[in-house]
Amino acid sequence: MKNLKNKVAVVTGAGSGIGRALARSLADRGCRLALSDVNEAGLAETAEALNNADVKTYRLDVSDRDAIFAHAEEVVKDFGQVNLVINNAGVALSATVREMTDEDFKWVMDIDFWGVAHGTRAFLPHLIASGDGHVVNVSSVFGLIGVPKQSAYNAAKFAVRGFTEALRQEMKLENQLVAVSCVHPGGIRTNIANAARMGKSENAVAQRKGFDKLAMTTPEKAAETIVKGILKNESRILVGPDAWGIDAINRLLGSAYQPLVERFSRKNLYI
Repeated sequence: MKNLKNKVAVVTGAGSGIGRALARSLADRGCRLALSDVNEAGLAETAEALNNADVKTYRLDVSDRDAIFAHAEEVVKDFGQVNLVINNAGVALSATVREMTDEDFKWVMDIDFWGVAHGTRAFLPHLIASGDGHVVNVSSVFGLIGVPKQSAYNAAKFAVRGFTEALRQEMKLENQLVAVSCVHPGGIRTNIANAARMGKSENAVAQRKGFDKLAMTTPEKAAETIVKGILKNESRILVGPDAWGIDAINRLLGSAYQPLVERFSRKNLYI
């Protein structure tokens, strides 16, 4: 996919943050957009800011498997085809393994992993039929390394990475004209930390302030990096200098990265 003009792009979580910035970046390149979010007010703001772009919005809860498959059919009916799917919607949880509830664990997995998996599977036949398709699944730097108090988020994002990398290989082996990319953002200045659920022992204010200090990259810069990665058909799209640094440490040290994370966490997470 060397050119995005008139391509039909699906973006979940488009009501704010990276999703909103992606919608703007794709619209600037001439994409026709199917944008979804559970936050209808935020989604309407995104659409309004896109001026004369060819855009249609949909309320979608990505934790609902049947709703995702119905959404895929509706988008194809509305646009005639689908070329690009960006499974971006996500949530966060900060809690230790001992204190997090089953409900919170399921909440993260249903949205951050199953939302991506079902979104991919629902749209994949349509991407294949287009003859020029691309799946983009958003993982995280927490899909590269394990971090204390992020076990549920780690579980989801590692799963997204494995699922996506396997799919890319399958598409190549089956000679399908569908590219596949996995995105690993570092700290992005979005509202995900403020909307995150916290364990009972967490100092929510301190945790959120800590995240804000580490958020190096704007959503707009993240979106541009992702779109450029799509056009280059990159298998792994690293977003932000911190993502590049974490990826390098993981590659160089293997599992020996863990003492570094432990020292960092003792100063910044166990507060």
